[in-house]
Amino acid sequence: MNTATRAGARWMSLFTLAWLAIWTVQLTPVQLLLPLQLDTPEDDWIRGVVSSGLVLGIGGLAGIVAGPAAGALSDRAASGRHRRRPWALGGVWLTVVCLVLTGFASGPWAVGAGWVGVSIGVAVSSAAFTALIADQLPTTQRGAAAAAVGSSQAVGIVLGVGLVVLLGLGILAGYLLLAGIIAVIGTGAALLLPDPPGTAAMRPKGEGRKILASLRDRDFAWMLSGRLVTNIGNALGTALFLFFLLHGLGQESAVAQDNLLLLIIVYTVFVVIAAVLTGIVSDRTGNRRTLTVAATVVQAASGVAIALVPTFEMTMVAAALMGLGYGAFSTVGLAFAADLLPDEQDHARDLGIVNVTAALGQLIGPVLGAGLVALVGGFWLVFVAAAVLSLVGGVLTACARQPARS
Repeated sequence: MNTATRAGARWMSLFTLAWLAIWTVQLTPVQLLLPLQLDTPEDDWIRGVVSSGLVLGIGGLAGIVAGPAAGALSDRAASGRHRRRPWALGGVWLTVVCLVLTGFASGPWAVGAGWVGVSIGVAVSSAAFTALIADQLPTTQRGAAAAAVGSSQAVGIVLGVGLVVLLGLGILAGYLLLAGIIAVIGTGAALLLPDPPGTAAMRPKGEGRKILASLRDRDFAWMLSGRLVTNIGNALGTALFLFFLLHGLGQESAVAQDNLLLLIIVYTVFVVIAAVLTGIVSDRTGNRRTLTVAATVVQAASGVAIALVPTFEMTMVAAALMGLGYGAFSTVGLAFAADLLPDEQDHARDLGIVNVTAALGQLIGPVLGAGLVALVGGFWLVFVAAAVLSLVGGVLTACARQPARS
């Protein structure tokens, strides 16, 4: 398949399933299992928030290194060998093993070590699957593929948290379930999605090339900076939700878990709506920059709403706004990034860097959020910061020029 050939329903279905599995195993622990593992008694609850933030931050740092490195190595596969499939399979099975280890772990150090392995596995497999967008799709389908990635993110949270909560699973059983999901779906998608053997022309040429030369491209750099800052804003607004319900609104653990699932469902519905609609619109109009910037404004509104009126009812409204904003941003922003790739021979490496902005957001967001909670003894500053960072991300994204349609 080449960039002039449209992908069929089978390709899109497998690609969507792959991302559904990736998001399910990555975000269910972030939203539910890790906070439950690391929560501390009510009289010392801030320590649990800080421990959770540090574990997520260290995992995000590991993903930052692993994603682009795996992408760069897959770009350089020897002629006649598959470029993406070995890395997709390797990342999937590293994730499986480390999910099981994390489930058996106890204490911040052991849980953190297991989560680092999960983060590396997710980053490696994500780099391989993301590269398929630029490898195999024309520009008129990249918005649809990005919509699959964005909507799968929200659906994955609902699927994972819903299964754990509704089935009444404990922490270990939850991790084992996630390991089974990624083992079956991730392996199947990696084997069934096409990955034509590489050729000598596809390999980056070593002579005269600078390391990470894409970062010197003006528009690509502006897009990356905007994507990073907006992802930090999103992580601030979502990573501490369970702690907010427990200690910000004073809900009992069982009630908080049920309400977390309800919030995630609301968030998911609006993410899917925004992802599908904006993906279609951006493919038809080609004006991805304007849609991406507008999405950051909607995301910022969610932080303002919950900071001004910190009630569960307003949290539901904020979840809907966050879903609309981030659903559009993650979808159109990824397609915008694919359009801006400066080097055709380094697609996987550069899209790995794009993925790093999400991983780095997951690193900085929880750590920053934990610090803000400790600073003021509550959550209002977290949501104010989320709104401000979302707006700043929109301004930075606006500095990248919209490329002409091919």
